[in-house]
Amino acid sequence: MSTSPDASETSRTTIAVIGAGRLGGVLARALTQAGFTVCGPFRKHEQLPASDIALLCVPDAKIATAARAVRQHATLLGHVSGATPLDDVDFSMHPLQTFTGTEALDVFHGIGAAIAGRTPEAEHQAERLARALGAHPFHIYDAHRAGYHAAASIASNLVLTVLDAAEQVARASGIRSGEARDLLTPLVTRTVENWRSHGAKSALTGPIARGDEQTVARQRAAIAQQTPALLPLFDQLCDSARALATPKGSA
Repeated sequence: MSTSPDASETSRTTIAVIGAGRLGGVLARALTQAGFTVCGPFRKHEQLPASDIALLCVPDAKIATAARAVRQHATLLGHVSGATPLDDVDFSMHPLQTFTGTEALDVFHGIGAAIAGRTPEAEHQAERLARALGAHPFHIYDAHRAGYHAAASIASNLVLTVLDAAEQVARASGIRSGEARDLLTPLVTRTVENWRSHGAKSALTGPIARGDEQTVARQRAAIAQQTPALLPLFDQLCDSARALATPKGSA
């Protein structure tokens, strides 16, 4: 069987993955499966081989230090941070996904990947890696990185705080935690699908969307009695939902 030029080029590209955390291990395995010659993930102080690309999968605060240590070993140096600019690297490729370290290798398929490069060649390599993983690359400028990453954090990390609050309230109402997650998951999934298809304003349902403040007051009283620590969060979320439900131009 003959090897295509693209596949041959991929197999000749050596990649050193630096950082053995949640993302580093999954990324190293996925890049290997995509046909690259991958070494690592390497931990701190381990000897690094010469490579075409070194990919830093380390905490944001350690990128500058790691970049100085790795630079001499790689032709191109990249990081996978969403918020960190390109001051210390040649390119970035940030998979827009949450990782625990136990994901199947198809976790990258169909997701977005924010890319940027200091040169056209560097950005080309970032795009090449993203596409090889099955992701959809899109460009993010350094000036917009913090805002982009904040959007990602709201959509993932901060959503979890809301889901945890829902679980706490359900538990206080007599539903076991595991059962509460099972029962609420279809509701959460449908809500996300409706948001994806129609946007938040059109997807909003429930008493606030109907203008049923009497029901909201009963909900608030239950939370005040059962889980009072959640009352400020509930009030803030209700205020935000009211603003979302209010037609533009209404006082």
